[in-house]
Amino acid sequence: MPQYFPFTAIVGQERMKRALVLNAIDPRIGGVLIRGERGTAKSTAARALSALLPEVEVFAESPFNDDPNSPATWSDWVKERIANGQELHVVRRRIPFVDLPVSATEDRVVGTLDIEAAIKKGEKHFEPGVLAAANRGLLYIDEVNLLDDHVVDLLLDSAAMGVNVVEREGISFSHPARFILVGTMNPEEGELRPQLLDRFALSCEIHGLRTPEERVAVMERNLERDADPEAFAAKWAPKEKELSDEIMAARELLERVQYTRRDLFTIASLTASMHVDGHRADLVILKAARAHAAFQKRTRITEVDIAVAAELALPHRIKKGPFQQTEVNLTNLQDRIEQLSSEFDGQGEAQPRQLEEESVGKKNRR
Repeated sequence: MPQYFPFTAIVGQERMKRALVLNAIDPRIGGVLIRGERGTAKSTAARALSALLPEVEVFAESPFNDDPNSPATWSDWVKERIANGQELHVVRRRIPFVDLPVSATEDRVVGTLDIEAAIKKGEKHFEPGVLAAANRGLLYIDEVNLLDDHVVDLLLDSAAMGVNVVEREGISFSHPARFILVGTMNPEEGELRPQLLDRFALSCEIHGLRTPEERVAVMERNLERDADPEAFAAKWAPKEKELSDEIMAARELLERVQYTRRDLFTIASLTASMHVDGHRADLVILKAARAHAAFQKRTRITEVDIAVAAELALPHRIKKGPFQQTEVNLTNLQDRIEQLSSEFDGQGEAQPRQLEEESVGKKNRR
């Protein structure tokens, strides 16, 4: 197994690391696009995140990394073998890290069906593609802006739906395709179309570190790792385990994180006031806010969670708005969210718990 640079040893770039961690907690968020110049630890962070995450249970024989504990998501491959009474063995493996080449074609990504075998023998033969290999792992696309737009569409569709369905000549095959999608690009080499930009749930723009102290820390850590990779990994192992445990605990807590209509109003008002097209951003902010709350060990999202999520969900979507002249940052967002929440309170609409209390009070008065 290659010795990746520890995730927790990466100097600075907190926004990028936050976006990656939130997607690790909830891959349903829909991936992250990291925009930045060369040499800013984009690919290093993606690889480090995959090494950080714990092992998962899979069927040893399955090329799709099927989850033995989730029958609803099983691939056709597993379903056919279970139906035929075949025994499948369960093992634990590190999550896969799949690096998609820029030259990848549609068939290479989604996989191919052997139509000749299906017609002549009545057998369904499927050659797995990149999406199969990446299931329950991390799919990394370097220079995503140089990838064919159609292929990017396919990847983003699968990331959103969590399943890959291949149909040819009336024959179909499906398998789970749930993965953490990480795309990186250097804006100097060309931009993504706005339609594709919007399909990435989160984004962040990173730059080289500005202070001499931080740049010295980068050099020192890289030199230390080059001198003795094993000792360097052992030094950071406690912090890596701590973060890994926090991510797993957040995954367990995620479904219990609650939100109110006031939170929905705040999110919708924020995106509307910033002239964001469509409704994808609203849903992304809610999902990311819940993941952040779970990471903070809370079961209720707050204005801070919404601000953190919006900081990552809005930069690549806003056109003209109050932040056009300045960077979208937490301070501006928190001030704006506090104002919007006050507007909701001013409408005289009560929280669900308050409504329940009022209802009980009326009954008692009767």
